[in-house]
Amino acid sequence: MLSRLLLLALLVLGGCASTPSPTPSHILPVQGTALDSEVRQRGAAHPGLSGFHLLASSVDAFLARAELIRRAQRSLDIQYYIVHDGLTTRALIRELLHAADRGVRIRLLIDDTSSDGWDYELGALAAHPNIQVRLFNPLHLGRSTGLTRNMGRLFNLSEQHRRMHNKLWLADNSVAIVGGRNLGDEYFDAKAEMNFSDLDLLSVGPVAQSLGQSFDEYWNSAISRPIEDYLWGQQGEDDLASVRRSLDRYMDRERVRRSGYIARLNRNSDRPHLDNWFDDLVWAPGRAIWDAPLKVLDQGNPKPEQMLSTQLAPLFDNVSQELILVSAYFVPTSAGVDYLTRRADQGVSVRLLTNSLEATDVPAVHAGYAPYRMALLEHGVKLFELRAEPDARIAGAPWMVRGSSSASLHSKAAVFDRQQVFVGSLNFDPRSVLWNTEVGVIVDSPELAEQVRRLALAGMSPSVSYQVKIDRNGAQPRLIWVDERDGQRHTRHHEPGSLWRRFNAWIAGAIGLEKML
Repeated sequence: MLSRLLLLALLVLGGCASTPSPTPSHILPVQGTALDSEVRQRGAAHPGLSGFHLLASSVDAFLARAELIRRAQRSLDIQYYIVHDGLTTRALIRELLHAADRGVRIRLLIDDTSSDGWDYELGALAAHPNIQVRLFNPLHLGRSTGLTRNMGRLFNLSEQHRRMHNKLWLADNSVAIVGGRNLGDEYFDAKAEMNFSDLDLLSVGPVAQSLGQSFDEYWNSAISRPIEDYLWGQQGEDDLASVRRSLDRYMDRERVRRSGYIARLNRNSDRPHLDNWFDDLVWAPGRAIWDAPLKVLDQGNPKPEQMLSTQLAPLFDNVSQELILVSAYFVPTSAGVDYLTRRADQGVSVRLLTNSLEATDVPAVHAGYAPYRMALLEHGVKLFELRAEPDARIAGAPWMVRGSSSASLHSKAAVFDRQQVFVGSLNFDPRSVLWNTEVGVIVDSPELAEQVRRLALAGMSPSVSYQVKIDRNGAQPRLIWVDERDGQRHTRHHEPGSLWRRFNAWIAGAIGLEKML
């Protein structure tokens, strides 16, 4: 009896993974596609340079992805950490199916945490002859139920807490989107209760092709496995047809239930956004940087040569006048505080925009940031924390929220001496630097740097964020939070945020999770 129970447990916990390595595949040639022709035509006057356009508006970010699907003729390579179900995700999936029907090869690589409960739906998509789906760093033990998945991750926590945090959308190896946005309604201004303030960078030219090389590196890595390895039965045409019908029914319902959002999308869809953006590109030297995918298998800290942060280090080392950081999750650690305070002592203007406790979607991360605020402020570093309900409603700004939605910063960017800018998936915290994999783009362009700088400074305005300062009027210095509401200045002497959020942050701090945050 005991042996049968053990066998049953193994069957429940065990995955269905097959051992043979999947067949490698690679980016397809760019020549001959309409997107390639448009990029070449506009880039002819800028030899060797790449073109860039910021996508600060959530609706623009959605439309950019949808337009690239519709205009792709040869390939779509898509890589994401999170894929949440919802209106925008299903709309994009339906567009992807239409593209596959007309012969576009689609490779979808997602971190395995996004596959929870969706293995067979993903398998049904992969039943299309032009769609391939792979999972990065998949769980092999206990995929059958939510409970056993969590147990399986606990049994292999040393690897399972290391995730692929990359966000990349690449059409015909000619036009790429990188930045902070995952796929989900909260990233595209379509969720009633929460919308993320985020930033993407649309890139064309050599940088886009370099990002294609990064995708291939992840796609063909030893820890990217086909979804079919984890299915008990083969998905076929009937399963794919069922997915199509489900998408059609869902979209018909959503057109009625969310008519306001759909109407807003349709109004914006009538304009040729992509062509306008192509005509207005900033042409400059650019460089795609990314972590090595096998970084997640390192025992202990990863090797420096595998880390994206190693490639960013020279920009931080050489800053001499102004450093602006925008990071949804900011955990500087003592080493980061030493760097920032030293730079501030040397006369560098250092400003940081991150989430307030009331705005963050991960209160535990706040526990890794909060203890360093006093030391940073003592040396002249300026700290700004996004409010959950900004007063400003500035069209096109990434911190704009609508209706009853609460704002939460999700952008990741840095501006160095108003000359160079980084936009990508990297937060300035130990999790991004050490454990997760990331991707981003460095651009040497005062023009683009100024665009990102203006967005960051507007996000630091008192109608949008709290400025954290030191109040020295009492017996002991203490922190205060200064903002502006309806044109009136307000000063808070207690951390903005609910008791529950404060408790969560306190627990995380008491446990000492800093290096995991």
